[in-house]
Amino acid sequence: MPVTPSARVTAAYARIAEVDRPEVWITLRPQGDLANEAADLDRRVAAGEKLPLAGLLLAVKDNVDVAGLPTTAACPEFAYEATETAEAVHRLVAAGALVLGKTNLDQFATGLVGTRSPYGAVRNALHPELISGGSSSGSAAAVALGIADLAIGTDTAGSGRVPAALHGIVGIKATLGVIPTHGVVPACADYDAVTVFAADLDPAVQAAKIMAGTDSRDPRSREWPADVRLAAATEPSIAIPRPEDLEPLSPAYRTAFTETVAALHAQGLHTTEIDISALLDAARLLYDGAIVAERYAAVGEFVDKGAPHLDSTVAGIISAAKALDAHDFARDLETLAQARSAATALLAGFDGLLLPTTTEHPSIAEVDADPLTINRRLGTYTNFCNLLDLAAVAVPGHPTTDGRPFGVTVVVPAFADQLAVDLAARVIGTPAPLLVETGVPLAVFGAHLRGQPLHWQLEQLGARFAGEISTTDAYRLTALDTTPAKPGLVRHGDGLGAPILGELFLVSPACLGRFLAELPPPMALTSIDLSDGRPVIGFACSYDAAVAGTDITRYGSWVAYLRDR
Repeated sequence: MPVTPSARVTAAYARIAEVDRPEVWITLRPQGDLANEAADLDRRVAAGEKLPLAGLLLAVKDNVDVAGLPTTAACPEFAYEATETAEAVHRLVAAGALVLGKTNLDQFATGLVGTRSPYGAVRNALHPELISGGSSSGSAAAVALGIADLAIGTDTAGSGRVPAALHGIVGIKATLGVIPTHGVVPACADYDAVTVFAADLDPAVQAAKIMAGTDSRDPRSREWPADVRLAAATEPSIAIPRPEDLEPLSPAYRTAFTETVAALHAQGLHTTEIDISALLDAARLLYDGAIVAERYAAVGEFVDKGAPHLDSTVAGIISAAKALDAHDFARDLETLAQARSAATALLAGFDGLLLPTTTEHPSIAEVDADPLTINRRLGTYTNFCNLLDLAAVAVPGHPTTDGRPFGVTVVVPAFADQLAVDLAARVIGTPAPLLVETGVPLAVFGAHLRGQPLHWQLEQLGARFAGEISTTDAYRLTALDTTPAKPGLVRHGDGLGAPILGELFLVSPACLGRFLAELPPPMALTSIDLSDGRPVIGFACSYDAAVAGTDITRYGSWVAYLRDR
């Protein structure tokens, strides 16, 4: 039986007591409040209300607002009580998620280590002597400890990906703006993203899908474009770094990445080594260039006033950015524009780029001894992503030889998020859930079926297979005299034909228009009635072409006709 919201709340608080990790939380809501909300959810679900996230427990990074709770950004003197919930969180709550509380983070979301907080260093959920990764440290740990089902993070330099890798969970960093940042304390406003953690890919994708969509209060929010690709190719083209680009990896991570790639090869997938040095060079601009001035613009005036609980490393990074000149910032923006163009060219022709998520898994003691150098290394394969307007999905890779988690990330151009999900699913061996739901159903019955000679045209458009279908008995099928051979479907009227088997695909609106514009005669697209009652757009042919062809309705499908012939 499914777990009820009330039962899930009871289990979560029992788990909180069991693991005894107080540093995960900055504000934990009283169990009674959650119990009351869960009971209300129980009633709503019993009444038939559709709440896709009903009873899932949500941890929220404490630089993201939740109405009625303080937002601290891990600095007590900065704290304020939020009067409005961040839009991304609001959408999850509206879908049935319950907010457990606010999680610890690297102060002002500045860091990849999870130790830069007056509320304590967040210990790794699996190996307490090791770091959790930051800045979304508490959020990732809450999921990995089995307390929360979902957790909100933010990601400017890799904070939605590095903690996922170090805990063996999933982290999704969508294209910038797809998930609105309303209600988020900015780090670098132009490069901040709201992210989600989950133990598995499916709930992470479901949450990202629910959070996606423009918000008028976020001027940087963006919709999926009309020509968005909805699927990776059946035999995807995967890029991986050259050996020299993997030199920053620790020996254990280098081996784990090699074994992750080998596992893909064992599936029959192919990879191509490419030179990613241009991406690694761009990554340095986030902290070594003038782009860091955006961090000062966000909270610099507060930091300059001083506060007892300011983290010295974080304060030093932010305060130093005050001295940067405007012309340096303009120069770096031009450098980034050139780098984005280079990245687009580099990734052209590939479904995605597979990278190790981070370089190593240091201990808390090692980070305390050398906080800047280690933090810099951890962002080697993540820092460039938002600067270059790339999307990423982080998932577990092959574990290291001592059994510790190792993570990989699929990186794709802006708005190719669904391709990243599809490839990530191949890496971890699970079905690929649907992230982008803007597709138009397209029914095909002949040469565009999977395995048929024109199917490549659908793959070129990024069409997504949505299942096998059958028409009503109003249609007849004809073998046409064309090259390549294809059938024509014509409606004759209810009961005057037979059910014809085909396949359904989802195609983006713009790609469907392009497909129609290039469709040769005698083919056409028209409304097709399916046996389940749905009308969909599908292939048909002109009546005169059907009359001139050979009636093959008795076969019930083009594939059956070809098999017999």
